[in-house]
Amino acid sequence: MTHDNSYTTEEIAKLLRISKLTVYDLIKKGELPAYRVGRQMRVDASDLEAYKQRAKGEYRSVHPYPHQSASTPAGTTSHVPTQHGQATRSVIISGQDVSLDMLANHLERNGDSIRPLRSYVGSINSLWAMYRGEADIVSTHLFDGDTGEYNIPYVRRMLIGHRYLVINLLSRWAGFYVQPGNPKKLSVWEDFRRAGVRMVNREKGSGIRTLIEEQFRLHGIAGHEVAGYEREEGNHLAVAGAVARGEADIGVGIEKAGQLVGVDFLPVIQERYDLVMLKTDENKALIRQVRETLLSEEFQNELAAIGGYDLASTGKIMYETW
Repeated sequence: MTHDNSYTTEEIAKLLRISKLTVYDLIKKGELPAYRVGRQMRVDASDLEAYKQRAKGEYRSVHPYPHQSASTPAGTTSHVPTQHGQATRSVIISGQDVSLDMLANHLERNGDSIRPLRSYVGSINSLWAMYRGEADIVSTHLFDGDTGEYNIPYVRRMLIGHRYLVINLLSRWAGFYVQPGNPKKLSVWEDFRRAGVRMVNREKGSGIRTLIEEQFRLHGIAGHEVAGYEREEGNHLAVAGAVARGEADIGVGIEKAGQLVGVDFLPVIQERYDLVMLKTDENKALIRQVRETLLSEEFQNELAAIGGYDLASTGKIMYETW
């Protein structure tokens, strides 16, 4: 499990029986010292053991960073001094699209005041993490069937009591993955319950799963009527791969994954992929840096090179509380 007596965040989450986002929160607060190897965060076994002993109350160790005591209250963000003496803030970016990895790289490259940490979870779980104070930038693409609107109805319901803003990252097509040539002539939501048609689903809490559930509700489709409804995959590529291998006839995901795997893609809806950040005094500089990055020519050129993204509203504030 370990490499050179260290653990990945996934391994620590399993060992402590907590979520990966909680591990990131412990790192962010400075309670669990970590370091980066490439894009992966690692924690030394000795630091993990010291944390466990502190949690048990058996002893109080000196905090690894001299400016912050071991009794720092929960919820306090860690600011770790860099080699230049400037404080570095750990920022958790939650979501699954590759554009978020690019955003993290740009934020880190534009100065040493931010240390991005990536969490690859779905939209609803990301918003809950933000509500609990465990994420700083979350992505969301949640379709509301009653209004036909993306994201804002969910953010309003889930971030009650918080001040926040919603900024567009990009738009992209979501639709059906079908086998090459579409031999079963699948084209509409009602086809999911046709006899002899098997679907592959997404995990609960993801944006695509929300789209599926809302469309099933609007079209009067019950999950038990659909073969394969209980089979869940954790990302777009896995869904497209199941269709490509003939394990399912239809799945729902984004266009890019279908192109990579080699299935046919039938566009259904252009979904808006937004970022959400809390409006706090601590986040003022972060919000400014994120917007500057999104609006920069360099970042948009990199996104455009990937293909499949509509950047017409990138960087635009879609909703804001006051």
